[in-house]
Amino acid sequence: MAQELAVRYRGTLLGRAWPFLMPLTMLAVYGFVFGAVFRARWPGMAENDHLGFALNLFVGLLVHGLLAEAVGQAPSLLLRNSNFVRKIVFPLPVLVAVPLGAALFHMLLGLLLVWGVNALWGSGPGWQVLALPLVLVPYLVMLYGIALAFAALGAYLRDLAQVVSVLVTVALFTGAVLYPRSMVPPMLAGAVAVNPISWPAEALRGVILHGQWPDLGAAAGYSVAALVVLALGGALFKALRPGFADVL
Repeated sequence: MAQELAVRYRGTLLGRAWPFLMPLTMLAVYGFVFGAVFRARWPGMAENDHLGFALNLFVGLLVHGLLAEAVGQAPSLLLRNSNFVRKIVFPLPVLVAVPLGAALFHMLLGLLLVWGVNALWGSGPGWQVLALPLVLVPYLVMLYGIALAFAALGAYLRDLAQVVSVLVTVALFTGAVLYPRSMVPPMLAGAVAVNPISWPAEALRGVILHGQWPDLGAAAGYSVAALVVLALGGALFKALRPGFADVL
């Protein structure tokens, strides 16, 4: 993961400052556009709380960004690292974990920024942030299982990269990212509920912005689903691995 981050910012003028500057810039942009321009209000918050809207939106986008970066790269991952595929001793699942780790690093910096801004100008610091692992760990397990499956299939189906790009966009608009789940009409509630980013987005907003501990029942259910997805993704990756060197 460290090498992935080093390569990404190598040769840039600001270097390692970019992981800190990017979320700060995006948060400022969202705050200006939705606060100063659109005067948007997040449901359940005061009408003039435009900062609250920007923070709630930004947390959802961070959750989706982790999915987009980790899963979006998966279908072409083995093709881009075909030299490692031909090395029998190399643990290929590590290749899938590297983009996930790099994306997690950026997400954590963004969440730290949100927590700091909310602590200074929002609802204040909340110790509920200590429950962050209860939300992030199951989400990472879920994404890793999905990425394993797409990486294995992508070695055989070159069109999968375009399909996954569309699915990532669909996940943005059908998950509780741009809106809270309470706004979803009953007829569409099921689709939002099964979206893998909906629960993490809602739970992280509660933990960081609203001083709410994650619902343990929901966390347990999501964790079980994540483990099932990981098992299926791992099994598919293992089953298709013998043919990777031939198709790449």
